[in-house]
Amino acid sequence: MKKLILILLLLSHLTFAQKRELGKVTVDELKEKVCPMDSTAAAAVLFNIGEVRFTFIEGRGFVMNTKVRTKIKIYKKEAYELANKSVRYYVGGNVKERLNFKDAATYNLVNGKVEKTKLKSEGEFDEKVNKFWSRKKIALPNVKEGSIIEFEYDLESESLGSLEDWIFQMDIPVIYSQFKTVIPEYFGYKPLMRGSLIPKQETNTNKITIHSSEKQRGEGYVTMTSFTNSQLSYNETTSVYTIENIPALKDESFVNNIKNYTAIIEHELTSVKYPNEPVKYLSTTWEDVVTTIYKSDSFGVELNKTGYFDDDINTALKGITSNEEKIAVIFNYVKSRMNWNEFYGYSCNDGVRKAYQDKVGNVAEINLMLTAMFRYAGFEANPVILSSRGNGISLFPSRNAFDYVISGIELNGQIILFDATSKNALPNILPIRDLNWFGRLIRKDGTSSQIDLMPNFNSKEVVNVIATLDNEGKVSGKIRDQYFDYNAFSYRERNSKLNNESLAERIEKSRPGLEISDYEVQNRNDLSKPIIENYNFDFDNAVEIIGDKMYLSPLLFFAMYENPFKQEKREYPIDFVFPHQDKYIISLTLPDGYVVESLPEPKAISMPEDMANFKFNLSNNGNQIQTICTFDINTAVMSSDDYETLKSFFKEVINKQTEKIVLKKG
Repeated sequence: MKKLILILLLLSHLTFAQKRELGKVTVDELKEKVCPMDSTAAAAVLFNIGEVRFTFIEGRGFVMNTKVRTKIKIYKKEAYELANKSVRYYVGGNVKERLNFKDAATYNLVNGKVEKTKLKSEGEFDEKVNKFWSRKKIALPNVKEGSIIEFEYDLESESLGSLEDWIFQMDIPVIYSQFKTVIPEYFGYKPLMRGSLIPKQETNTNKITIHSSEKQRGEGYVTMTSFTNSQLSYNETTSVYTIENIPALKDESFVNNIKNYTAIIEHELTSVKYPNEPVKYLSTTWEDVVTTIYKSDSFGVELNKTGYFDDDINTALKGITSNEEKIAVIFNYVKSRMNWNEFYGYSCNDGVRKAYQDKVGNVAEINLMLTAMFRYAGFEANPVILSSRGNGISLFPSRNAFDYVISGIELNGQIILFDATSKNALPNILPIRDLNWFGRLIRKDGTSSQIDLMPNFNSKEVVNVIATLDNEGKVSGKIRDQYFDYNAFSYRERNSKLNNESLAERIEKSRPGLEISDYEVQNRNDLSKPIIENYNFDFDNAVEIIGDKMYLSPLLFFAMYENPFKQEKREYPIDFVFPHQDKYIISLTLPDGYVVESLPEPKAISMPEDMANFKFNLSNNGNQIQTICTFDINTAVMSSDDYETLKSFFKEVINKQTEKIVLKKG
């Protein structure tokens, strides 16, 4: 009898769980204090269910409807922000989208009963992001520890190029995630899965019949001849992707874009086959993708436009004969004239002519314009399409794999890369957003080749310190800090709007006990030279005095004290963005009456295949101590297989950097 009761209870629980409906909140769910699968979680997604279905509407053709239902349990205050949900939708051009939230509510346990608080009108907002996108937001009310929040939104779109990505994995546990697609036979979508989690998949096909009195064709949809006797019949395929008990996605230090490793399913439209018409293939290989992009009016046609800049470029190049100078003049001309509107994409919006006239453009308009000018000056220049770091790594052939375009010149057997959207960029010094593994160079004949976007040279930072230590343990002196290549670029991008006083304050805040005076920066705007910081300093926290001895770090306040790699295991590659070298040359004059009792021993450490190395050396000459420390990361991206070696490497580096010089009163 007990077994029967247990089986009935389990079946009852299973039946309830399978329904996964909004509004079905129980007292037991609200009483739950911690997530069963992760006791540290601040919240958990009880279910997240999405469905994409295509509906035929007379006069409009097929319309894509996306419905998402979400239920979340809040355990801790840190998760209150989950009660604020926003979804973007497209409003630019002729193809618009409509988005609506409904059934949004918060549930709490009050006096042993379930209390529901519905979303009110003042908790819903519509925000215009730019001329292409708007965003609807909701702020669910009365959220507390223990609350359950729910909402549903519906998105209607006439743009069928791609489905919204479905993200299974989040930074909190997900108990149940399901994505369902119902797609007519006319549209061939290729599902692409990212991450290591594989969903359970179920597929079936049904026949659909639509009766119509108005045989009108919407843009890009089925034709009048598709109907027979006012009737349209076609097959539609239903696919259901499900993953349960998904652990929280743990972000790690030095990760390019966590999206690259998240369980996500993408769908790319690869073919269209209407009745009585040939199949139109959109993208199946990288060459297909490139051809489709190149032939589009907003790319290839815009690239080949000329005449709008000829006189200006002729004037700018007058009297210049060397190729290097010509390239520099054209690149600097575009950078100084054009202003990036911060819109990504490989397609032009207003077109290169209007962008040139207005002196404002998106990525494509600026860099396709730059490519056209290079060609006009006689160079073998071509666009390079890529996926920005924020868009993720382009793993599969897909038009959506790319969201950016730069320019490349083939000269003397090498390819030089340019991006004129940044005022601080240089040839082969691209904005950090561009440094995302590989791009594809598209030539005039429509062929393409893979281009390595990652820098293969070390960008240096060289710090020279001349300092004096007094009898009270205070260190005073001068610092000259030089930034080269990508270090200089990053400095200019980060600090272009800050004055010297603000920059000095930033350094002081990062190093307690440090006081800076006479701060100055050289070469802020001369991109051909390194950034140089010069300043005087006083530092009170350098020395520990015990009895008649002083203990101090050879690197003063430049030593690394904490290992950035703390996890036991590493799941993702380690991304340092670009190879770099940090070099410190420190000359320290000792106080009168003190002599060196001991110095840290010299040390050299290297990772296999010279991926990273560290050299540390001290010398003592009378009352002078000189420290030379060089730290190189020679590989921008390291595999997770190298994590243990890298972690041990950093541990040894920190141990050596934090060893003390011991001075004794003589």
